[in-house]
Amino acid sequence: MAIPVTRPAWQRKGFNVAEMRKLARRRLPRPVFDFGDGGAENEETLRRSEEAFGTLKLLPKPLEGIGERDLSTTLFGRKLDLPFFVGPTGLSGLFWPDGELCVARAAAAAGTGFCLSHASTSTMEDVAAVAGKAPRWMQVFLYRNRDLTRDFVERAQAASYDALVLTVDNQILGQRERDLRNGFSIPPHFTPLQTAVMATKVGWLRRLGPRLPNLGMANYRSDITGVSDLGAMAKYLNAQLDQSLCWKDVEWLRGLWKGPFVLKGILHPEEAVAALDHGVDGVIVSTHGGRQLDGVISSVEALPAIFDAVAGRMTVLLDGGVRRGVDIVRALALGADACLLGRPQLWGLAVAGEAGVAHVLSIYRKEIDRVMGLCGLPNIAAIGPELLAAPNREFF
Repeated sequence: MAIPVTRPAWQRKGFNVAEMRKLARRRLPRPVFDFGDGGAENEETLRRSEEAFGTLKLLPKPLEGIGERDLSTTLFGRKLDLPFFVGPTGLSGLFWPDGELCVARAAAAAGTGFCLSHASTSTMEDVAAVAGKAPRWMQVFLYRNRDLTRDFVERAQAASYDALVLTVDNQILGQRERDLRNGFSIPPHFTPLQTAVMATKVGWLRRLGPRLPNLGMANYRSDITGVSDLGAMAKYLNAQLDQSLCWKDVEWLRGLWKGPFVLKGILHPEEAVAALDHGVDGVIVSTHGGRQLDGVISSVEALPAIFDAVAGRMTVLLDGGVRRGVDIVRALALGADACLLGRPQLWGLAVAGEAGVAHVLSIYRKEIDRVMGLCGLPNIAAIGPELLAAPNREFF
């Protein structure tokens, strides 16, 4: 007689992304949860990023007779089984040991790819080694010490990363007030009260406690920065952010990188057109998860004008506020080629490591498939603007 398979309690309870967030909140010390979950200042943009999706209403055609759906798509010549990519999130190793390795393996197993954060707790070489043949992109920042950025580019090329992603909206750090309130720092230092509270998060403490003193940004080499102390490294990198970032610097990076080159943090259609003129292959419409400039337009609100400006001439991706599979379908209907997932995969990581990330990716896959089936959509190419009842394109 077959023995029934009992799923772990976290899988039964975490039936959607919002529930996985709740489970992550229970498992993590508050400073760590807030580091991943919080936004800048009043968190207006963070809230708007999610809420704006709800203004887009679907017009389904269920009598199309669609039996099975094909969720695959192609980005920069690489086929993905799913129309989403795992986005860059710094210090994933705070949420689970070797967090970035867990995420890379889960993304590869799901048939999609990932973008590695510059601030990963595992080196880009170690992450590439576990990713197999899955698509992988590398995030970079522009520093005053150009050798820092050049080092990333050369190492990413040597480790066979497929695309380079320059984040352009982080040259002045946003004020993340949850972190200020919690006294969060890198590497983490906890007050006596926080330490007492942290002791109640037994699972997290058992997994991460011994690693905390040495947890930092693994990709930065002391022979280039001249800094070896982990605490001093974070301060050094913040001071190195070049606030004069401009199109000349984009051209410089374009000349260094041999492969698809993407700008992350584009919200204005004029900048998307300029990116095209400077040899950029794709843009990620993003507010940095609401963690930088508070009060800006949400990614999904900015998307239609950007798509209209560059339609068919470059890859357009959306990042921010995607909490349901239907949000991805809505973004595709507005012109996005695919979406990036940031916080949701962190919540899965915090709950159950690689298995938790795999579960979150599976949630999105099932939700997208269900939405497509109910709307009469056989494949990703069939998703177009006619799916939305009244998309508002008047933002610029």
